[in-house]
Amino acid sequence: MNRFPHLAWDDFRLVKVIAEANGLTGAAERLGVNHSTIFRRLGQMEEGLGVKLFERYRTGYVLTPAGEEMVALAEQMEENVATFARKLAGQAVAPAGELRVTTNDSLLIHLLTPLFARFTKTYPDLRLDIVLANQALNLSKRDADVAIRATDTPPETLVGRRVATIAWAVYGRKVDFPHPERVDPAMLYDRNWITLGDNLANLKAARYVRDHVVPEKIVYKVNTVLGLSEAVETGIGIGPLPCFIANASPDLVRLTPTDPEFSAGLWLLTHPDLRQSARVRVFMDFMAAEISKQRRAIEGAA
Repeated sequence: MNRFPHLAWDDFRLVKVIAEANGLTGAAERLGVNHSTIFRRLGQMEEGLGVKLFERYRTGYVLTPAGEEMVALAEQMEENVATFARKLAGQAVAPAGELRVTTNDSLLIHLLTPLFARFTKTYPDLRLDIVLANQALNLSKRDADVAIRATDTPPETLVGRRVATIAWAVYGRKVDFPHPERVDPAMLYDRNWITLGDNLANLKAARYVRDHVVPEKIVYKVNTVLGLSEAVETGIGIGPLPCFIANASPDLVRLTPTDPEFSAGLWLLTHPDLRQSARVRVFMDFMAAEISKQRRAIEGAA
């Protein structure tokens, strides 16, 4: 006879959500149910199991060893479901349905939107769901099907192709530098500088500014490349920018040659389980071909 006849798969998820929310109130908000419903179900589980799943403290709910085992099983179930979903998606034979693509705002606005428009016209049975995020989403959990990322270290868990190298250089306003060809690069360090915020401090351009410009001359930080470009155009200071963004502005001039210290690869990435999916394959092939047409601009040509 089953000792726990009322223990359901959803109960494992419930315990996991309570643990993540550190209590019943946050869990109820996440699940969209009443606090009393979660309180009652948790009590029924603990009574049926004959063990406590949480220790109740004033600071929140803390898992007991039994609760930790339930959460571990819940995570394993979620991963199994995600794996199954990926495999089903990978078996799709016709390029139809929805494709979720993650990228960042600067790539979307200055490069990708016209390419996405052409893709949807070429493949009318495919719908794009674009997710903007500077951080890497978890493609293993289907947060996205394809990632378009500027990086030199793509995650080892993903597969894809490097389609271009994004060139960077230092730029300033044309009105401040009417003869950029006469600029002495050594004198630039006496100017006010703009750089990326701490959340992007690992990017090569941010490291370059940090290593070459004294802190007193770094007058402005911003946590997006779009904001960096806006700040340089406004005249707050000079700073490193991707050439394909800065060269499109008539108000900006390049003050230094393109620098390999700044460059980053442009990658199309997906999960191994999805690479044979028809919609993923046609999207990656299409984007690789379209981006190759823009490669000279991406790699720094005026």
